[in-house]
Amino acid sequence: MARIWLVSLALLSGCVAQPHRADRSGEHLLVWVAPQSNEQSDFLAAIDLDPQSPTYARVVATVAAPGPTGGAHHTEYEMPDGGILAANAFGSGRTYLFDVSDPRRPKFAGSLEGAGDYSHPHSFARFPNGNLLATFQERGHGNERPGALVEYSPDGRMLRSSDAADPGVEPFIRPYSLTIVPELDRVVTTSADMHSKDISRAVQVWRLSDMSLVKTVRLPTPPAGIQNEDPAEPRLLADGRTVAVSTFTCGLFLLEGLDGQDPVARFIHKFSDTDKCAVPVVAGRFWVQADASLPGLISLDMSVPSQPSEVDRLILAPDELPHWIALAPDGRRIVISGGKEALRSRVLLAKIDPATGKLSLDSAFRPAGAARPGVTFDQASWPHGASGTAIPHGAVFSRPRS
Repeated sequence: MARIWLVSLALLSGCVAQPHRADRSGEHLLVWVAPQSNEQSDFLAAIDLDPQSPTYARVVATVAAPGPTGGAHHTEYEMPDGGILAANAFGSGRTYLFDVSDPRRPKFAGSLEGAGDYSHPHSFARFPNGNLLATFQERGHGNERPGALVEYSPDGRMLRSSDAADPGVEPFIRPYSLTIVPELDRVVTTSADMHSKDISRAVQVWRLSDMSLVKTVRLPTPPAGIQNEDPAEPRLLADGRTVAVSTFTCGLFLLEGLDGQDPVARFIHKFSDTDKCAVPVVAGRFWVQADASLPGLISLDMSVPSQPSEVDRLILAPDELPHWIALAPDGRRIVISGGKEALRSRVLLAKIDPATGKLSLDSAFRPAGAARPGVTFDQASWPHGASGTAIPHGAVFSRPRS
């Protein structure tokens, strides 16, 4: 009987869920960085993410973009197939391409061609065929006219553009970010001015196949009054058909009727009464929002998209103000950068439980001997020869080995 009990116990223990363990050999974090000195170049840095490696949580490679800093800003939100990553220097209006198929040997791979009259590209998404879709903030210079959607080949050749102007609905449009909905033949873009000339309340829905504008949707005024100002980031939810849109003023809106000709927006959630919200990620059924007013991250259960419910908050140190976040391919880790105060020159990792949406700080993500979690970009020199403190912004996880 004792033997039977022991065998049964062994079988039962084998059925108990075990902690998730992944092979992270060869995995890196790719961070787009601006030097403090305007005389030096923006650069892409690779951080080792293999906990078994002697260089874990250290910058192991860098590659510079041509010319002095243009203000390293957004990269793509996730690593595309093929290993060519787009990264924009918003201040200079340039977008660079980097070959990161081998993260320890990143290479400069060219730039996006100019887009005619359109200037200041901001955010990027990929067509199913690998082409790159970019939002351009303005037409011409001087921030006087709306920009456009512009499509590029994977090697950076401009293919076509669609102007974002729709003065009969919204007089002030500055294309900011975007998401693609292949199942519905749709693209959703937001409108927020990087130069803060005016406030926008517009979200635009486009047909993916021909990039024609379906409708400009004005976000409705919520009860609190301001959460519809400056739409920031649209994200495709787990069903592959539903899009929610966050605003810099900490509102969350659901787009309804996206597959038709008359989509509308509905206010569904308020994160806070501030204008300090920034980039979100979708991790399974959870929406994770960066909110610098906490400061930290907020996790919402979006199982019923029209009725989101908060499940957790990760509160960072008072001087750690998050702005950019991106999700790892395993759906369990989130990189955090800020550009201000304690996160001006550091990046952090958070963890999310894919079953519950619970958030925690990855306190082990630090070089050996470091007093605080995270990786600092405050160091004397860099592998490509530059020197001094640098400011990280866009960051993405490399793809796992196949």
